[in-house]
Amino acid sequence: MKILIIGSTGQLGSDFIVSAALAGHIVVPVDYPKVDIRDQASVESYVSGMAPDVIVNCAAFTAVDGCETERDAAFLLNADACGNLARVAKGHSSVLIHISTDYVFDGGASSPYVESSPTNPQTVYGKSKLRGEEIITELYGGNSMIFRIAWLYGASGSNFVKTIRRAAESCQQEKKPLRVVNDQIGTPTWTVSVCRQILSMIDKKERGIFHSTSEGSCSWFEFAKEIVSLCGIDVDIEPCTTEEFPRPAPRPRYSVLENARLKALNANIMPDWREAFKEFLSIGKKAGA
Repeated sequence: MKILIIGSTGQLGSDFIVSAALAGHIVVPVDYPKVDIRDQASVESYVSGMAPDVIVNCAAFTAVDGCETERDAAFLLNADACGNLARVAKGHSSVLIHISTDYVFDGGASSPYVESSPTNPQTVYGKSKLRGEEIITELYGGNSMIFRIAWLYGASGSNFVKTIRRAAESCQQEKKPLRVVNDQIGTPTWTVSVCRQILSMIDKKERGIFHSTSEGSCSWFEFAKEIVSLCGIDVDIEPCTTEEFPRPAPRPRYSVLENARLKALNANIMPDWREAFKEFLSIGKKAGA
């Protein structure tokens, strides 16, 4: 199967290249400016030359705070571009796989969100991503899959794991504690786990929206403690509140997603978040990271 991966240099896209190749697929990676998904003609030109069986869209405006001040740019890439992809994918009968986010919810729940839970995004980022979901569903719902993910980390790009490791090592040298937010709850999810789950679903006939995060949940504080412990960094970690670290865009207090549809199909292969993190570190050590 030929898989076109758009946004191939990003955190998820770069691991999707490796995972798809290991699964035996023909992989075609591409990124901006070689193809600009904001321009339908650009997408059409590239896709018609490649004739992919599957198009995976990993491209997005993911700077949550930046979206607040660049609303038009956020909607152009996270929403309008989805229409271009849906129309082109439909024209070539390619399966369209799109990546979405927990930010489509308001974070006010007390139990995990399932795919049918009411959406209520509180940020420009969340609103633009939800609109992207809606456009794809309206234009190409019959042959598209949307995977909502959250608290993503991987080997490339910026993420919480890298930030905490750097900060912890600095605090260790300066002999001071590291303070981490303890009132936001979610599920750390490894990029490779997401790639494996998506690839396992490509040949299935089910379409629509799926939640795809690791099992279990924790606070950022608890995740930071796990990172520091397994990385062997000797530093004290102290909990703090979200209000002590104000950001332009509000962060969801509760971001736990339940992979309800995957489980109903007996197709959920997402691991516990602690086990996935241990595998991530093991692979990093083998690679000399």
